[in-house]
Amino acid sequence: MVRLNGKTIAVTGPRKAEEMSRMIGKFGGNAVIRPAQGTVFLDDSQFAEQLQSLIEQPVDWLVLTTGVGTEALLSTAEKLGQLDRFMETLRTVRIAARGYKTVNVLRKLGLTPEVRDDDGTTAGLLRLMEPFDLSGKRVGLQLYGDPAPRLNAVLHSWGAICEEILPYRHIPPEDGVVQQLIREIADGDIDAVAFTSTVQVRYVMAEAAEAGMLERVLDAFTGPVLAAAVGKVTAEALYEEGIERVLYPEEERMGSMVVALSRYYSAAGETEAGADAKELAEELVPAELAVVEAANASGECSKG
Repeated sequence: MVRLNGKTIAVTGPRKAEEMSRMIGKFGGNAVIRPAQGTVFLDDSQFAEQLQSLIEQPVDWLVLTTGVGTEALLSTAEKLGQLDRFMETLRTVRIAARGYKTVNVLRKLGLTPEVRDDDGTTAGLLRLMEPFDLSGKRVGLQLYGDPAPRLNAVLHSWGAICEEILPYRHIPPEDGVVQQLIREIADGDIDAVAFTSTVQVRYVMAEAAEAGMLERVLDAFTGPVLAAAVGKVTAEALYEEGIERVLYPEEERMGSMVVALSRYYSAAGETEAGADAKELAEELVPAELAVVEAANASGECSKG
C-alpha cells in the first residue's frame, strides 16, 4: 500500500503535535509542525460578568455548543455561589445544544434540550432551530473561545438578538509560523494540512486574507494541497471559509484522521496503478492499527 510515503503533512494543532508527527512518520509520511493556534485560557472576570448577567436577565434561548464550555458555566456559577440560581435559569430558558458531549452534560443535570443537532454540526443545529420564531428573541451563544460567524449571521437574519458567552480565549500563535504555513500552502510545498480545531482554520484563513494570499490558498486547496479535519465541526469551519474539498473521519479522533489521510493517498496512488476495489479496501496491518488505537485512546479530538 502507498500509505503516506513521500507525503508532507503540516500539523497545525499545538496539543500532541509531536505524537501526531510520529504517527504520520510510522505511516511513511513526513510531518512538519506549524502551530496555528495559540494558548487557551479561561477569561475569568469577563466570563463571570456574562454569567451573572445571564442569571439576572435570562435570555429566551441558550445555545450550548460544547460540553467543556457548558461545564465551565456550571463551574463558574458554583465559584460565584450562584449554582442554584443558574440551574433555575437553565430550567426556565429554552435550550439548543450541539454535540453529544454537550447533551451528556445536560443529561447529568436532568435537562433535555428542546433542540439538538442530528449530525454534530452547527448547520445541523440551525436546520432544526429554523422552524422556531426567533424574531426579537434574545439568544445566548456559549462558544469555545472562537467566534461562530455562520451561527451569528443566520440567527441575526432570523431577527434574533445574539449575546456571545465565551468562557475561553485564544492567544494568537507565534509570529511567523502561520505566515510560513500560508506560503507553503500557496506554493504547494506540502501535500496536506491537518487541522484539529476551528480556531486553527480561522487563524490561517484570516492571515491569508490579510496577506493578500487568500485566493492562492483557496486555489491550492482545490489542487495539490488537501485540507484534512479531525471531525465534522472543524470540517464545517473549512467549508465556511470557502474550502470545498475536505477530508475528515467519522470518528473525531487524531488517529482516525491519519488513517483517513493514509487511505486517501493509498486509494489515489493505487487507482493510478490500476488496483481494484478489493485491494483499496485492505485493512491496516497490526502494527499500524496499534499506533492508531494508542492515538485515539489519548483523547485528541475536535474542540470546535
